[in-house]
Parts: sequence; structure tokens; C-alpha cells
Amino acid sequence: MPTTFTFGEMLSARSVIGATLAELGEQNDNLFVLTPDIGQSLTEFRDAFPDRFVDVGLAEQACVGIAAGLAYDGNIPVVSGMLPFLSMRALEQIRTDVCYPNLPVKIIGTHGGLVGNGGSTHYAVEDLTLMGALTNMTVTSIGDPLMVGEVLRQSMAMQGPIYIRLAVGKKDKVLYEPGQHEVRIGKGIIAREGTDATIFTHGTTVAQALDAADELAKDGRSVRVVDMWTLKPIDQELVIRSAAETDGRFVVLEDHLAYGGLATRVADVVADNGLHLNAFERLGIPQVYAGFGDDEELRNKHGYGLAHTVAALRRVIAAAD
Repeated sequence: MPTTFTFGEMLSARSVIGATLAELGEQNDNLFVLTPDIGQSLTEFRDAFPDRFVDVGLAEQACVGIAAGLAYDGNIPVVSGMLPFLSMRALEQIRTDVCYPNLPVKIIGTHGGLVGNGGSTHYAVEDLTLMGALTNMTVTSIGDPLMVGEVLRQSMAMQGPIYIRLAVGKKDKVLYEPGQHEVRIGKGIIAREGTDATIFTHGTTVAQALDAADELAKDGRSVRVVDMWTLKPIDQELVIRSAAETDGRFVVLEDHLAYGGLATRVADVVADNGLHLNAFERLGIPQVYAGFGDDEELRNKHGYGLAHTVAALRRVIAAAD
């Protein structure tokens, strides 16, 4: 991964996608990149490999169908677009054309969660539920833009499909120093160690979880922050270990509907393994259409902003004292 960026700096995940795909295009002469008219960040690949770049226009269903056809012919297709439309408008094509035959189609896109101020039609807030329900689909949600390149590189060797969720992708905070953590599909990252409680999170809310842990540290409390960036398959061992090492106190924070996303997957691990928890809270979008506003404003409005996260951590810690 690049080594010229450090923690706290802002970087465009879209630029990382474009540069990484151009690099991978040199290494894989069967790599195709497709987009439903969302190709501004793909110019490096398009200019280097015009015969392997396909812009279908505003037609997500056709884009996924063409990608499936290319995969059947032995190619590695990457579909890049806006996730509200790829995850919903093209859901049947992803399910039937891609997941059913278990094809190596990579679906990567932006606008995961309440970002972009585009209104409810332009928010991907049900996407992790939908993609997680599909057989053979690997589901990820990435907060650190530097991780995007590594995940794309690893995905080249995958036999089946993968869904890679990002925020707007224009100005993203670098969360980790390059090489600080091992990035491996299917494994979570302990972004901060702690013993009093664990907060599980992913994507855009990882930075908020780290800020909340800093606030609890002022109270003398130690909060573990787990970046569970692979939701499916979830890192069960890390969930089980965190229950034992943080006294069964869990908070799950995510920019997604509160039910059906990461919190539901963590709860499944707890139930399936008979884990004893002292307290469990989930923070996310309630069953509402969120409306317009910037993402911080909307998180506060719907009960999962920074102050709500700090309060939830204090409650789960107090519940077990």
C-alpha cells in the first residue's frame, strides 16, 4: 500500500480505486472494469486499457449482466458505481447472474450509509442486509481509503463475488498507518485495544467509534474498537474473544439500518455460540427514511452520533459494574 499518507490525513478512496485498477490491469490481462456512468475515477484504467473498459450508461442491471457474461468467459470483472442503485436496482441480476453460478465479479461503490446529502433515494442503508442474504457473496465495508487497494488486490484471487462498500469516496480520513494492521478478507481489525467494553463498527463510523473511545478514556475507561470491515464472513473468533476479554459488554455502531447489518450478525454469533453478555446496544438508522442533511447532522438526528455513542458505551459499562 502507499506509504506517503499518515493517520488523520484526508484521501480520496475513488483515487485509490482508479490507481489500483490501473495497476491490476497491467498484471491481469483479463481484468475488465465496468460502470453505469459513474466512471470519473476510472480514467487511468480507461486510458490504459480502453478495450477492457465498459461504460453502459445509467443501466445497473445491464452492467451486472455484462459483468457476469465476461466472468463466464474467464475474465475478472469489476463493477464500479453508486451502491444505492447497484444493491437494489440490480439485486436480481447480482443474485441470479452472479451469486448463483458463484462468479468472480467484484462490486465496488460509493454512497454507503447517510453520506452525500442526496436524500433517501441516494442512500445505501439496506444494502448490507440485501448483499449479506445472497449465497456466495462476501460483504465488506471499508472506512480507511488506503485499505481499498489491498482489498481489491486480494479479491483478484477470489473464486466468488465480493461487495465492497465505501462512503462518498472523495475526502476520507486515513485511519491507520500503512502496515499497522494486517488486512485480510474475513478478519476484523482491533483498531484500539480495551478491556471495559467493545464497540464493533465498520466503514464511515470507525472514526466516530475511535473518537468515542477517546472520550471514555477521559473517564478512565478502556474501550476496544473493532473495525469489523468484513461483515460476511464475520470474524467469529474475534467476537467470541472480545466477549471474554471485555466482560461481555458490546456496542455496535453502523451507518446502516440498525437491524439487518453488523449488529444482527454480531448478535447471531452471540446466540449461535451461547455467549453470555452483560450488556448489548445497537446504534444505527431506525426504521425511517432519513431525509436530507450532512452525515454528521443525520447521525445526531437519528440517534447514533458521537454523543449517542459515548452515552451507549457508558450505559453498557455501568450495566455490568
